[in-house]
Amino acid sequence: MSESATGVRAQRRAETARRITDLARRRTAERGITAYTVEELCEDAGVSRRTFFNYFASKEDAVLGVPAERDDAHFVERFLDGAAGSGRGDGGLTDSLVDDLVALFEGRWRSMGFTLEDARALFAALDREPRLHRRVLEHLRESELADIALVERREGLPPGDRRASTLVHLVGAMNRIVAEEYFVAHEHGPVGVDTYTELLRERIEIARSLLR
Repeated sequence: MSESATGVRAQRRAETARRITDLARRRTAERGITAYTVEELCEDAGVSRRTFFNYFASKEDAVLGVPAERDDAHFVERFLDGAAGSGRGDGGLTDSLVDDLVALFEGRWRSMGFTLEDARALFAALDREPRLHRRVLEHLRESELADIALVERREGLPPGDRRASTLVHLVGAMNRIVAEEYFVAHEHGPVGVDTYTELLRERIEIARSLLR
């Protein structure tokens, strides 16, 4: 398959996923998540039930916009490859580890294309269905565990090394704070996606200076 054909296919998949998620959020905000079925959602989105489950593992995940399969392989590969070109400090960790992990978070953010309108629609659905908050926490935990395993793999650390989990928890917490700041800033006028990057890197530098 040519690169252009692959790009078109990826774009169509992204558009289909967005259409399903937009409809799921709107229906949930208006009527609650138990007031409609996957079949009804598929009919409105113009997809089959099989197609739906190729994109999302459940109706709840469709509302949250969490894909059935992680789609960040390119960013993960770049993060893992970053160890090869980096020296190692006294603690045995690669010098570029923090910067490369931040770049991984930034890459994911950019690929999401998450807008202020998306945030409003998601928050409206969460307000209507508070139980979705539990699923959000589950996904956050799953993502944290996956990222901890990535850091351990990249750095050659044994499972359970607390340096890996501490780093992931620290950057993850900053990522969530910066996401909130980003949308607050958006409320006062349009901001570019680079604003997220600037805010996150500022937080990282503050943490470095405080913990040095």
